[in-house]
Amino acid sequence: MAEVINMPRLSDTMEEGTVAKWLKNVGDKIEEGDILAEIETDKATMEFESFHEGTLLHIGIAEGDGAPVDTLLAIIGDEGEDISSLLNGNQGTSNNKVETVEETITSEKTEDSSEKTESNISSEIPEGVEIIKMPRLSDTMEEGTVATWLKKVGDEVEEGDILAEIETDKATMEFESFYSGQLLYVGIKEGESAPVDEVLAIIGPAGTNVEAVLQSKPSSKTETSAAAETDKITPQEATKEENKEEKPLNTGQRVFVSPLARKIASERGIDLMAVKGSGDHGRIVKRDVENFVPSKEVIAPAAVAETKSTPESQVTVPQILPTGEEHFEEVKNSQMRKVIAKRLSESKFTAPHYYLMIEVDMDNAMASRVKINSLPDTKVSFNDMVVKACAMALKKHPQVNTSWNGDTTRYNQHIHVGVAVAVDDGLVVPVLKFTDQMSLTQIGTSVKDLAGRARIKKLTPAEMEGSTFTVSNLGMFGILEFTSIINQPNSAILSVGAIVEKPVVKSGQIVVGNTMKISLACDHRTVDGATGAQFLETLRAYLENPVTMLA
Repeated sequence: MAEVINMPRLSDTMEEGTVAKWLKNVGDKIEEGDILAEIETDKATMEFESFHEGTLLHIGIAEGDGAPVDTLLAIIGDEGEDISSLLNGNQGTSNNKVETVEETITSEKTEDSSEKTESNISSEIPEGVEIIKMPRLSDTMEEGTVATWLKKVGDEVEEGDILAEIETDKATMEFESFYSGQLLYVGIKEGESAPVDEVLAIIGPAGTNVEAVLQSKPSSKTETSAAAETDKITPQEATKEENKEEKPLNTGQRVFVSPLARKIASERGIDLMAVKGSGDHGRIVKRDVENFVPSKEVIAPAAVAETKSTPESQVTVPQILPTGEEHFEEVKNSQMRKVIAKRLSESKFTAPHYYLMIEVDMDNAMASRVKINSLPDTKVSFNDMVVKACAMALKKHPQVNTSWNGDTTRYNQHIHVGVAVAVDDGLVVPVLKFTDQMSLTQIGTSVKDLAGRARIKKLTPAEMEGSTFTVSNLGMFGILEFTSIINQPNSAILSVGAIVEKPVVKSGQIVVGNTMKISLACDHRTVDGATGAQFLETLRAYLENPVTMLA
């Protein structure tokens, strides 16, 4: 029997994945454990292996294409097996978050086929009313629990607003609305659970008869197709569309447009009122938007006449300005970039940041590093020394090694230091587990290995989770000082600048010295100013006297 393989959730924050490369083709024999494809998540590119044996019968996502978690990825079965029913079934259920074709809440179970036919004959759902059902937010989710409603009955809802927080079998996730209107009905109360596809809410115009909606059914299971949408156009509306062909299009009337054409127009900033549709009954389709060219403005005759009548003495020579054609390119954001934007925005706008800066004398550190690196098979960087010093300072200042959890503060008894690494698509933070127990050489070797694999997207999610403190170093790029955004759920992040040779005062004399500026960004909910300052003093003592880190 054929097995449907869906886009897997390969990390805790993964919402969609991109097939970087298929390692098997349709028709290939698959053994359990074979690598089917390389899938790019928001954090890394990972190999995805098969848990089934058979023949690869179908590929649902082409190389380079992205798709949400749980979207059909492939089908494996017996050679020559008919999979048409699986493909049709998947097309009908691929969008788990919002059902555009609504089914009735209660349907009587009958064995007589004629009774089933009669049960489908009922009134249609009113235009503009949408029934939202319990979404499938994970590949194993069978039911969900409404943890919190963020909107109440009667509230106005905009497309993209968060309706509720839904607890699945794996996590509590935010569920957003794909429709605008008024929240008319809540089908599942806070704390209650319901199976996937149970009615969650109804959104529509104010004053809608909710009871009638709950008892309504769509007249056909294909109402949301483009053909059905066209069929909804009344003869009067079709006549209006035909009559408008020779008239200005920006009349403010309803525009008939396919969903894909509307999306493309939105991305390109095209006013649909100015586009002439070539589809049935004047419906705007994809090719109309792609071929749309804005009309050039024509100088009004009155303005031309006025210009001609202007006395020659009053005519001014027009200023010659640079001309050209504007160009731009829109590049689709990678999953990594979208997650970075989301996580850093959450951190910056929820955690009250403040910053502390100090300057460290690095003369002794430079001399110590030369001696350490003179040993056989030993290579230690200044960043390794900073990481080690941070781990030791965290042991003396456990308040900095905390996480804010709302009603509680988590004091981490272990020390896991994350090291920010720049990659092509953004930034990742590999984590050194139990950093305080590592030597300088172990830190150096681990950082080099993790950073190298991060740049080729070969880190596992486990190697990027669990940090209790983070270090970000831009000194190698010549940056003298900077501040960073806290890597949640950490309470602090250290920003390290370049070592600079400059005049300094020592024992009342001006001499040439080497200094480095470091800044500490703290979450004021867990780390007070005095605590952060004491941490930096301890950190400076370790860096200015590296021998103390070996004691």
